[in-house]
Amino acid sequence: MSSSPVSSLDVIILAAGKGKRMHSDIPKVLHKVGGRSLLAHVVDTALSLDAAAVHVVVGHEAEQIRTAFESAPVGWALQAEQLGTGHAVAQAMPNVRDDALLLVLYGDVPLIQAETLRQLLAKAGDDALAVLTLNSTDPHGLGRILRDAEGRAIAIVEEKDATTEQRAIKETNSGIMAVRSATLRQWLGRLKNDNAQGEYYLTDIVGLAVADGVAVETLRIDDELEVLGVNNKAQLAQLERHYQRRMAERFLEAGVTLADPSRFDVRGELTCGRDVEVDINCIFEGKVVIGNRVRIGPNVCIKNAVIGDHAVIHANSHIDGAQVAEHCAVGPFARLRPGTVLNTGSKIGNFVETKKATLGAGSKVNHLSYVGDATLGRDVNIGAGTITCNYDGVNKFETRIEDNVFVGSNTALVAPVKIGENATIGAGSTITGDVPGEHLAIARGRQRNIEGWKKPTRK
Repeated sequence: MSSSPVSSLDVIILAAGKGKRMHSDIPKVLHKVGGRSLLAHVVDTALSLDAAAVHVVVGHEAEQIRTAFESAPVGWALQAEQLGTGHAVAQAMPNVRDDALLLVLYGDVPLIQAETLRQLLAKAGDDALAVLTLNSTDPHGLGRILRDAEGRAIAIVEEKDATTEQRAIKETNSGIMAVRSATLRQWLGRLKNDNAQGEYYLTDIVGLAVADGVAVETLRIDDELEVLGVNNKAQLAQLERHYQRRMAERFLEAGVTLADPSRFDVRGELTCGRDVEVDINCIFEGKVVIGNRVRIGPNVCIKNAVIGDHAVIHANSHIDGAQVAEHCAVGPFARLRPGTVLNTGSKIGNFVETKKATLGAGSKVNHLSYVGDATLGRDVNIGAGTITCNYDGVNKFETRIEDNVFVGSNTALVAPVKIGENATIGAGSTITGDVPGEHLAIARGRQRNIEGWKKPTRK
């Protein structure tokens, strides 16, 4: 048996099912595991095999699925009627090359591994049908692999069509198979629907292969969750936890310290440097890059962000679309919104929110403040309760604060406004005009002490 060159591979992904048991208006294959849709996982795996073409068969909510994959390098086929897996594959065959080695995958089986598929493809070669099978602890609802006295696979029987003896078989069908497209094209034309479901089963090609003297090779695996198809929310949650555990194991092996691997979620692409420490209940979404010797406290959410070396992210902080440089500190209970840039050694304290704000090296916004549409120079100190008033209900305006400015507590900076280098703003001020460098600005009403004041009393 000869291995086929990777360049000759075509992949068909079946994604036409309605998913009634999901009880959702969202197509089943667009539900997510690890922050990406089930179908996205399968498409990415197929593309990682260097397939020459990937064909996705859609049916229910076809347009919604196509829209979600507008930029993906895949082709589409429509299964207007749900007449079985064999019928679904047949809808894509007009677009499949005659000389291709064809791999059939499922859009609701997201955790199938590329290495498993490479082993399966090697078994198919030029002259065999290769079927991925599973040692099932609970085979209920799955097709059983029938073997002859010599142990050769001779057929797959669906549970509804199986005898009591056949239902006792533990080796089950994953549905994933590989075969030459020209051979499969012939078999699809010979499928019949005389079964309990009245459908054209793709699994029936095993019997046709045996009848035609084509070798049926099997690759048997033990990881049931690798080939589990999602049919309901319980299975979706089961795969989510399995996926997250797998991700946690990868980071542990790479040297990341996880306080509790079962309370660690990656919903995108995470890259970590050396000696990173992550406490419990942390979530990483989108593309996140974390440098060396970073410490992340509990209940932190980081999305589409870069965290520099030696940074400390304290508990319950949310970082979204921000860049945090080396030696910075954030939180606890801080919120960094998109466009935030923290330069070396700057600090965002508790209950501080920033948006589209740049902090120069060593600058501090320690507590209870909002800084938005602002540029701060080096070593700026923002006192507690300070806000940049950047929005007039229609337009946004910028606040510019130069180096070494001290802003007293409970200050409102009404943009557009510029505070010059080494200026000081007195606490409780509302600043509506520019402040020159080296100046002290105080903008508050004069205090009055009224003698003889009597507090109101109840009658």
